[in-house]
Amino acid sequence: RIWTYLRDPRPWGGSDPPAVAYWFSPDRKGINPQTHLAQFRGILQADAYAGFRDLYKPDATGSVHVREAACWAHLRRAFHDVWKGSDSTIA
Repeated sequence: RIWTYLRDPRPWGGSDPPAVAYWFSPDRKGINPQTHLAQFRGILQADAYAGFRDLYKPDATGSVHVREAACWAHLRRAFHDVWKGSDSTIA
């Protein structure tokens, strides 16, 4: 399993260059991204993979170090499925 993490601070006025990191793990267990991103602080845009959930939880002091920016493609897909199955104008 190859995990890919990237960053690009330029849209928010950052001067650091874009970067990509690739991490290998033998499986897809949630402990892998939790270990890879243990020191990360910021916003994580990811899909709804359950292995990321613990990253978004507050620590023992109540501080949240990683904020979730969910993948909206999954939500859009759900609306599309409703529309396709029902021709709903509201979907």
